[in-house]
Amino acid sequence: MPTIRRLPETLVNRIAAGEVVERPASALKELVENAIDAGAGQIAVRLANGGLDLIEVTDDGCGMSPDEMALALERHATSKLPHEAIELVATLGFRGEALPSIASVARLTMESRPQAGADGWRRTIDHGELAGEDPAALPPGTRIRVEDLFGRVPARRKFLRSARSEYAACLDVVRRLAMARPDVGFTLEHDGRRVLAVQGGEGLARRVAQLIARELADEGVAIEAERGFARLTGVAGLPTFNRGVADHQYLFVNGRPVKDRLLIGAVRGAYADMLARDRHAVLALFLEVPPEEVDVNVHPAKTEVRFRDPAFVRGFIVSGLRHALDSAAQRSAQPVATGAMANWQSEAVSPPPAFQAAPAQPSLGALFAREYAPQGQRVSEAGRLWRGYEEQVMAPAARAEAAESLPQGAEDFPLGVARGQVAQTYIVAEAADGLVIVDQHAAHERLVMERLKAAGAGRAAAAAQALLIPEVVELDEGDCDRLEEAGPRLAEHGLALERFGPDAMLVRAVPAPLAGGDIGALVRDVADDLAQNGEALLLGERLDHVLATMACHGSVRAGRALSVAEMNALLREMERTPRSGQCNHGRPTWVKLAHADIEKLFGRK
Repeated sequence: MPTIRRLPETLVNRIAAGEVVERPASALKELVENAIDAGAGQIAVRLANGGLDLIEVTDDGCGMSPDEMALALERHATSKLPHEAIELVATLGFRGEALPSIASVARLTMESRPQAGADGWRRTIDHGELAGEDPAALPPGTRIRVEDLFGRVPARRKFLRSARSEYAACLDVVRRLAMARPDVGFTLEHDGRRVLAVQGGEGLARRVAQLIARELADEGVAIEAERGFARLTGVAGLPTFNRGVADHQYLFVNGRPVKDRLLIGAVRGAYADMLARDRHAVLALFLEVPPEEVDVNVHPAKTEVRFRDPAFVRGFIVSGLRHALDSAAQRSAQPVATGAMANWQSEAVSPPPAFQAAPAQPSLGALFAREYAPQGQRVSEAGRLWRGYEEQVMAPAARAEAAESLPQGAEDFPLGVARGQVAQTYIVAEAADGLVIVDQHAAHERLVMERLKAAGAGRAAAAAQALLIPEVVELDEGDCDRLEEAGPRLAEHGLALERFGPDAMLVRAVPAPLAGGDIGALVRDVADDLAQNGEALLLGERLDHVLATMACHGSVRAGRALSVAEMNALLREMERTPRSGQCNHGRPTWVKLAHADIEKLFGRK
């Protein structure tokens, strides 16, 4: 039988380093967090070769005495837990593992001088062994140098990425921590070149715009929401200001940068009907909750958290985000392309078609019946609910007089007064401050979508289609438990489930818009969603996707001639409808050429 023995301290630290220090960015994160916890007002970071050769962090925090420096390099020694209530931790670090773990796989030099001390001290640890200590000359604060990371652990070193990739990860770490603390100044130098510099004392919105994208100052909305014990702040980009990857989504919980699936799912749900499926929002969200409502001690890297009430947190974030985006009204990110401006060609506007009566178009209910109802099946209650939108909005406008129907001061409307159509696709309107061009299909698509959602919101529960023969879906027992627990919430969306033995669920009804689909696949996807996010996000997104598709098929098509009254009715409803600045796929519904832009085109300025 093999003999049980205690592992050497150096080997224990090296094993711990595998969890805490995965790459240079991990070590940098721990060092900068220590500087923030020390009360620093200015933090300077220097990197060489992407952090593989050198990581240096200098701060002007409280500093340490020689005895405290020696203790800080021991495992599980920390000043951040004055008592044993780890669930009430308020600092970024608290485990006492980072410094000894880094020192076990690199050459670490720590220099520190207390604010009230006259002398500084230096202590050097070379891959777990004390290499020397002596006095040091430095201003109050702490400076830590990490050199030759994983130099004696070739198995780890060879799995690191290129210097460019490691530098990108380090830059992302500094950005996130700088975003979390706008009261602290940060500088970052890489191979002698300064790549980031922000001053302390800046406002949150300004700091976020500086670090994410300067356009966010004009193309984002401020978030300020409170509910119960939670508070949400930050900046969210307009749906039209989006990216192809989710690398510009920054999430913070109590000032701690996190990468949490629940929060990411909440962001996705908030933007579900405003972005295409392959586009991602740009934002920075700061969630503040009491320490006892969140567990940060999930992983040594401290980037994962667990909430006591995940459903509340998700609902709060979704509602807070949507309320902020609704307040943006008709705003959209709508830069006029420089190339398009340079190559501007006058388009011929054909007056006769613009004033002709609109040709007959199928109603939304008819389109729903044709596009979504299964073969030979009658239109469901959901189809009847959304039928006749055009008759309610467009027909009265078509009966109004083209010019006399406009009130006095109509030029002061935000989207102006319709003057005609270009290519039977774009509405041209004159506003007090410029020329407005509206994509009629995209604009009407958003209006129809908002009407459909409002109609569904007026009901206590979503329209459900009862199954003539209930369907049995076999699942794992754990999935069945989660579905059974979420049964009341799923019923609100129109999905009625019952337990059918230990490893099966009985489906009695499905949401009306999803009737005729693969019920087994739907239930399995919802079960997977519950397992991953703790909330049925996917079902709501599927319903929103169906509504968005219905709105797309039921809206005014490009190539359709509209009367002036119809065009003005569309503009007025856009001004009344939230989020009308973008279509359901995140594209702008209108652009504006200011008078100054038009004058530049003709050389007047």
